[in-house]
Amino acid sequence: MTQDPAGTLLSLPPPQVPGPALADLVATHWGLTGTLHPLTSERDQNHRLDTAQGSFTLKLANPAEPAALTRFQTQALLHTAHHARALPIPRIVPTSYGRTILPTPEGALRLLTWLPGTPLAHLPRTPALAGAIGTALGRLDATLASFHHPAADHHLLWDIRNARDLAPLTDALPKDLRPRITAFLAHFATRTAPALAQLPRQVIHGDFNPHNLLAHPAEPARLSGILDFGDMTLSHRICDLAVAASYLIDPSDPPALLVPLTRAYHQANPLTDNELCLLPDLITARLVTTLTISAWRAARYRENAPYILRNAPTSRLGLDALSDTSALAAQLLHACESPPQ
Repeated sequence: MTQDPAGTLLSLPPPQVPGPALADLVATHWGLTGTLHPLTSERDQNHRLDTAQGSFTLKLANPAEPAALTRFQTQALLHTAHHARALPIPRIVPTSYGRTILPTPEGALRLLTWLPGTPLAHLPRTPALAGAIGTALGRLDATLASFHHPAADHHLLWDIRNARDLAPLTDALPKDLRPRITAFLAHFATRTAPALAQLPRQVIHGDFNPHNLLAHPAEPARLSGILDFGDMTLSHRICDLAVAASYLIDPSDPPALLVPLTRAYHQANPLTDNELCLLPDLITARLVTTLTISAWRAARYRENAPYILRNAPTSRLGLDALSDTSALAAQLLHACESPPQ
């Protein structure tokens, strides 16, 4: 059998368990009854559950997700909730008899607290908001630096350090983008990857994108929610910032949001000069990763293509805007020169 180039977890569609069956599981194991509302997801089956006791998020993991990986994500949430109580992350809700994960034939089932707020994707992106994102991510990474788990070091194609593995998927890209991305992947393999291998490693969130971050419209510079820990992995710390930065590029003035984002992260979790110098290349790598995986998955799952491709237009604009990575690296270094406050 030929191995799928994207890996099993990205190749299988989300589970599709009927709502009544999920509701029965929640009633039996959590003692809760209410109304389920489907939520979009790349590879899991998620619902908002509204009950008399409040709202929750019900997550049914893709059946391809190993049990150890689900435990890793769950333990990371528990670790963060204990060591960084002010961070607005979902809290694990155990079953009525104390289990944090309920195994089912269709995948691992978990219940989490529901976090209110508007996704940042629907709010204006300002320097103040970029700073809030940088501060939250810096604090989260500082907390995760002390978290260890045997399943953390797993291969995830979305992880920037694995950008070289995108090559088999590039045929799905638009023809005008393919040569440019192929050339960048060659540059990444020979120049970026060896430099990245020398930088600090730890467990990272891996997907700090505007659809996974919430704020109240009345206070758009204060995050009210950090969602979706499904892309967590053991990677390089700077990759987490590169992911966040890839969604905050103003095409007319890239440093306008990237500088306050990076400065705020640095103040919360100081970066090395080598990390800052490589950051623009890693931002580009994340844009390339988004465009390549999205194109490949949209071609395979046409019924879910609008959701899969939701970040592609922004990523393409960002890629066009990051033509001078050396100049951007110099600006980021200068912005972080003063000692963290």
